[in-house]
Amino acid sequence: MVLRETLAKKVAWISVISNVILTIGKIVIGWYGHSDAVFADGIHSAADVFASVIVLLVIKIANKPADKEHPYGHGKAEVIVSEIIGILLLIVAIYVAYEGISGFFHKVESPNLLAMWVALFSFITKIILYRSSLKVATENHSKAIEAIAFDHKADIVASIAAAIGVLLSIIGSRMDIHLLLYGDKAASVFVAYLIFKIAKEMLTEAFDILLERNIDSEILQEYIAVINNFPEVKRIDRVRAREHGHYVLVDVRIAIDHSKTIKQGHDLAKSIKGALMDQNDNIREVLIHLNPYFPEDK
Repeated sequence: MVLRETLAKKVAWISVISNVILTIGKIVIGWYGHSDAVFADGIHSAADVFASVIVLLVIKIANKPADKEHPYGHGKAEVIVSEIIGILLLIVAIYVAYEGISGFFHKVESPNLLAMWVALFSFITKIILYRSSLKVATENHSKAIEAIAFDHKADIVASIAAAIGVLLSIIGSRMDIHLLLYGDKAASVFVAYLIFKIAKEMLTEAFDILLERNIDSEILQEYIAVINNFPEVKRIDRVRAREHGHYVLVDVRIAIDHSKTIKQGHDLAKSIKGALMDQNDNIREVLIHLNPYFPEDK
């Protein structure tokens, strides 16, 4: 648990520092270099800074053990953070889209070539950050770090789109192709779409977890396969599970021979719980309900 918290904080701090640098660079260069796409990408990076700071504040809460007031733990704190970041990205997407579309109705000016190099630098940096963050998020089942990784993912395509938009505008200016001058504006609208898409995915997943949607059927089948390895289980009546942030809670209802004693049933339930948790390190709790099984139930 301590290692998980330390890794999460490390990822968040790296994200904060890198995004502060990129935010300043893209906003300043985008503004003075007359590039809406790079400036919009800078606004997105500013949102990333805010997101990373929120994650840093909530990580300790999410990793706290269960207590009397929160018997299922505090894992959903990470889901709430993911939802906040999703809402923030949605607002950013609307703003960027508005600025980009309104630019089509005004006189355009060719961006500075420096804006393109800044966007390319951001593109390379974000690829590195995305891959490293996603690796840590997957290994530690962290929704908060996953949210940071998705933020970096949005920036990857956004930065390369901004670079292409700037390049098209510069070509349009130098070759006197008026239509290409709007390449930067078009790129900023495309960046807005990418941000919106990521925000939608994050919000959908967060709502599903908060509403306790059942986990994927493939994972449930893996749980069922583990339970079926116990010959004492005569019938599986129900298996369901829900994500609680970075861990999973499982409910199982099985039928065993009606002649089994309470201790035998208890020992079997304990063994099934242990097998499930050994095979799936993100399972925090398994609740098993036993039903009596009679031969005539076949």
